[in-house]
Amino acid sequence: MGSFSIWHWLIVLLFLVLPVWFAWRAVSKTGISGWWALLGLVPLVNLIMLWIFAFAKWPRYPDR
Repeated sequence: MGSFSIWHWLIVLLFLVLPVWFAWRAVSKTGISGWWALLGLVPLVNLIMLWIFAFAKWPRYPDR
């Protein structure tokens, strides 16, 4: 019970990388830097980031 197998670490890495990759693609499509997607890993900052993106003007989509 003291050590984890390689499969455990691959699954952990998968659960960390995939959400960041999807968020990176979604944020990049709006015209904002994809580096903002890494803030999704910080527990309270991710909620603030979502709130900011919900009400911000996106550079790629000007007002219509």
